[in-house]
Amino acid sequence: MPLSEHEQRLLEQMERALYAEDPKFATALEGTGLRARTRRTVYLAAAGFVVGVALLMGGMVTKLWWVGVAGFVVMLGCAVVAVNGWRHAPRLGIADPRTGAPMRRRKAGVVDRMEQRWQRRHDQQHGA
Repeated sequence: MPLSEHEQRLLEQMERALYAEDPKFATALEGTGLRARTRRTVYLAAAGFVVGVALLMGGMVTKLWWVGVAGFVVMLGCAVVAVNGWRHAPRLGIADPRTGAPMRRRKAGVVDRMEQRWQRRHDQQHGA
């Protein structure tokens, strides 16, 4: 059962208070297993990219075109894996109350602030 908006706001307030009070403990509570796995994937992809460069250079030196092409394909594949892993890596921050996954932090824009004010007024008027 998903949380109501009021419960979500309360949970976010409690999380922010925890981060403000003890950021080291709050960070320890976050799921680090996924971050470590993503970091390891990116490092392995970077190592594979270096191997691809070595294959490409080796193919050029030995004049075996297929070794150079294989090196290029390895480089390309590892670059794609590294960029996707880096782009989709979980960020430190507040967890999404519905899924438990870390949310990306972003600055609140004008529209977001206006929406928050509107929501607060609505809640105050309707006694939520």
